[in-house]
Amino acid sequence: MLNKPKRLLCSWQEFANITPKQLQESREQNNGKIVLKGILQKADTLNQNGRIYPKNILEREIDNYQKYILEHRATGQLDHPDDSVVALKEISHNIIKTWWEGNVVWGMLEVLHTPNGNILQQLLEDGIKLGISSRGVGSTEKDGDYSIVQDDFQLICWDMVNEPSTPGAFMLPEHAAYMPEGKELKLNDAFYENNQRVLPPPRAYQSTVDLLLSLRQGK
Repeated sequence: MLNKPKRLLCSWQEFANITPKQLQESREQNNGKIVLKGILQKADTLNQNGRIYPKNILEREIDNYQKYILEHRATGQLDHPDDSVVALKEISHNIIKTWWEGNVVWGMLEVLHTPNGNILQQLLEDGIKLGISSRGVGSTEKDGDYSIVQDDFQLICWDMVNEPSTPGAFMLPEHAAYMPEGKELKLNDAFYENNQRVLPPPRAYQSTVDLLLSLRQGK
């Protein structure tokens, strides 16, 4: 049997709006660093890219990812690149902890003092709602109207993005309580879990950096 071709797979999660007060409190409680927490990924759930990540595969990859967390190199970029490389000059944050709650992968990340980390910090301070998205390589198999991620999947990192593909993937300051978006979030999850028509998220901007530049130019 021929091996299926691997391709870049991304899965979008939404972050919550963060107030300047919450950012300041995060700095005060984390030695001057901005530390965020939120949903990173959902297993056995249809995402906005029309894919399902089986839990056994995600569990394996989350376990493998702990090595990078322990070595303090679980870094991610601001926006997804077109390849599987985590470029040091592009990193903006570092994942410091992950854990499971049912089929949901939660995580904590710290914003780094890098050029892209500074852009990320400015976006947060300006109240821009951001998302987080996993990046990995692997193959998929079609199953009706959606695709199942296969056993050859390899998780690379999580990037900060403008629009997530996993329902409800928004981050909060580490000290804040997680507040899901109530009825809107529940309807969203039910929509995807019922395998109804998958609609792509609206894209007003091509990237987070484009969004920041547009804000600075007053567009």
